[in-house]
Amino acid sequence: MIESDTIKLLRECDAGVKMGVSSIDEVLDQVKNREFKERLTACRDEHQALDRELQALLERYHDQGKDPSPVVKGMGWLKTNMKLGWNGSDETIASLMTDGCNMGVKSLHRYLNQYRAADEASKGVARRLIGLEERLTAGIRQYL
Repeated sequence: MIESDTIKLLRECDAGVKMGVSSIDEVLDQVKNREFKERLTACRDEHQALDRELQALLERYHDQGKDPSPVVKGMGWLKTNMKLGWNGSDETIASLMTDGCNMGVKSLHRYLNQYRAADEASKGVARRLIGLEERLTAGIRQYL
C-alpha cells in the first residue's frame, strides 16, 4: 500500500508541476509589470527544480509520471485565452494565476488525504508544491 500510494501521489504532483509551468509559460509574455514577470519566472524556475526531484523519485519506482489531463489543460487554455482576449491586463493574469494556484492547492490537499500511506518523501514534495502555490498567490495579490 505504501508504494502504491507513494506512486499515485508522485504522479499527481508531477501533473500539478507540469500544469503550473505550462500556465506560467502561457501568460508570461503578456505580463507588463517587470516585478510581476520576475515573480512568475522565479516561481516557474522553482516548479522546474521540484520537477527534477519528482522525476528522480518517480524513476526510483520505475514510473513515468503523469501529464495533466488534456481536458483540464484544454479548459484552462480556453479560459485563459478568452479572458486575456477581452482584457490582457496584469490584473487579469494575476486573477487567472490565483485561480489556478487555488485549484492546485485544493487538489494537492485532497491527494495528501487520499494517499495517506505514501512515504514521507513524496508527502514532502506535495507539501513543498503546495507552499510554492500559496506563496505565489500571496505574492501576486498586489496585482489583482
